[in-house]
Amino acid sequence: MILIVGGAGYIGSHTNKALTESGYETIVLDNLSYGHKEAVKWGKFEQCDLKDIDALDKVFTKYDITAVMHFSSFIEVGESVENPEKYYTNNVVNTMNLLKVMLKHNVKKFIFSSTCATYGVPQKIPLVEDHPQNPINPYGRTKLMVEQILKDYDKAYGLKSVILRYFNASGADKSGEIGEAHNPESHLIPLILDAAIGKREDIKIFGTDYETEDGTCIRDYIHVTDLADAHILALKYLDEGNDSNEFNLGNGKGFSVREVIESVKKVTGRDFKVVETSRRPGDPAILIGSSQKAKEILKWDPQYVEIDKIVDSAWNWHKKLNKEYL
Repeated sequence: MILIVGGAGYIGSHTNKALTESGYETIVLDNLSYGHKEAVKWGKFEQCDLKDIDALDKVFTKYDITAVMHFSSFIEVGESVENPEKYYTNNVVNTMNLLKVMLKHNVKKFIFSSTCATYGVPQKIPLVEDHPQNPINPYGRTKLMVEQILKDYDKAYGLKSVILRYFNASGADKSGEIGEAHNPESHLIPLILDAAIGKREDIKIFGTDYETEDGTCIRDYIHVTDLADAHILALKYLDEGNDSNEFNLGNGKGFSVREVIESVKKVTGRDFKVVETSRRPGDPAILIGSSQKAKEILKWDPQYVEIDKIVDSAWNWHKKLNKEYL
């Protein structure tokens, strides 16, 4: 059985569905502080907090767990700057609790949700896996710390891991069963969709003077279903006895803030107010990753490469989530 830690969240729930459809048995472990119980539509569910080692131990005793996928991290960059203790405790200490119980039960396959934030300010675009890792905020540093812990645990204990560095997760399940529902929401596409349905008065562009074609930041958007597929391929990679490894998961091409706004207008057929304001500190002009390594080694083949297709899937889910605004 595959344990999905944080499986009631956005990426975890999509991965749970993909694993189930691929024939795997799953257990979702989540404390529901940010996850949604209604998103756990497949497999078993255990409500548990990673800080509770005894409760974790009972879960590993109860089920025959063969591998762990770990999605349970706090992800807000700004909050990590304001409250680093929260991030170091959950993202690092609690992950070590999980690894401790895994080793006790001789579970030695681990797939970790990391982030392009471990790279910091890009020295070269597109970002590749051997780019220097110099995170510029506590969130990125917590992820890098876990990456380093995993490499040490491999050498010391033989715990094999695949580190997956995401770029901007986006979109929703094509059937509309599950999707993105952060509270508070901080991701660009759902924020723009909120403006399109009238849930927000406007959408703000933070900075129009970047050295890009239209002056706005460019980001790499990767569809959540493609991310889920990569996790299954990473699991198969470990099941085949391969060594620990790390992979970027991105689209390989970027879209500017203006391009995403125009895509939302096109897909929804709605106009809305756009407010141009000053830059936010710490926003690089361009973040695009190369996923060539994942394509070559994992045989990963992302299906959602056009922004309109990504936005369309998000819009179908967003309408379902916000019926009162339609």
